[in-house]
Amino acid sequence: MSTSQLHWFKSSYSSSNESGDCVEVATTPTVIRIRDSKNEPGAQLALSAPVWGEFVTYVSK
Repeated sequence: MSTSQLHWFKSSYSSSNESGDCVEVATTPTVIRIRDSKNEPGAQLALSAPVWGEFVTYVSK
C-alpha cells in the first residue's frame, strides 16, 4: 500500500488553533505511520504495532 492510499486522521491531542499544529496517524495491520499535517509529503515515522503500543504507553504516563 502506498502512503497516498492511507487513511490519515488527526490526533485528538493536536492543537485546533490557527497555527495548524497537528500530528496525523495512519494505520495498517502491520505498520502505524505518523506525520506532520503541515508537511504532508515530508518525512513520516513508521512503527510496528508493538512499538506503537509501547510508545502510547510511555507518553500516556
